[in-house]
Amino acid sequence: MSQSPLVTRTELRKRKEAQERLAEQQKAEAEKAYAKKQKEISSVYRKEIKKNKPLEKTRSGEKERQRERSTFLNKAILIVVVLLVIVMLAVFFI
Repeated sequence: MSQSPLVTRTELRKRKEAQERLAEQQKAEAEKAYAKKQKEISSVYRKEIKKNKPLEKTRSGEKERQRERSTFLNKAILIVVVLLVIVMLAVFFI
């Protein structure tokens, strides 16, 4: 009957420390990979922000410009119609 060798406390402690070191290394590598991925993602978005110019137009601003243009054109049409009526009256009655 052969006995299997017993594991001593020091051997258990060494194995545990080795596992902890390995876990720390893996954690550090994972953090490095995560940081690298985050940096890549942020650079992509930074490029998109540079590519997309900031908006200078707003709905309310565009609506206001359209309203101003509309009133100007309405006034111009009214003036032209009045002048045409005056010209027609002058042609027919003079």
